[in-house]
Amino acid sequence: MMYDSGKIITGLVIFVIMITFPIWYNVGGAEQLPKVEKPVGKKECVQDTQFMRTSHMALLNNWRDEVVRSGERQYQVVEGVKYEKSLQNGCMNCHTSKAKFCDECHTYAAVKPYCWDCHVQPKEIN
Repeated sequence: MMYDSGKIITGLVIFVIMITFPIWYNVGGAEQLPKVEKPVGKKECVQDTQFMRTSHMALLNNWRDEVVRSGERQYQVVEGVKYEKSLQNGCMNCHTSKAKFCDECHTYAAVKPYCWDCHVQPKEIN
């Protein structure tokens, strides 16, 4: 016979509540996605939106390596459009506000990119 079944069941219930607490505590409590400022007069980027949201750092790292090691400064997409592989002369030509574009997502995702360790931060125009 189990003399401590009440204690075991109580312990299991407490354990299940503690393990599942993060799941049921945050139900419906997700933050709104950041609203980034889109470039004026531009309809396309170097890649599609989903790719840029998830993989832009890999793209920028590849660009950095290709520019520094091989001197390749042009990025050509399938449609034949050429872009300069440059954070300041490429990306920031369209995305003119670091605060309203870059910082919105990086703050939301709690990441601190190291782009500005080497590059000069653009001056914000109000």
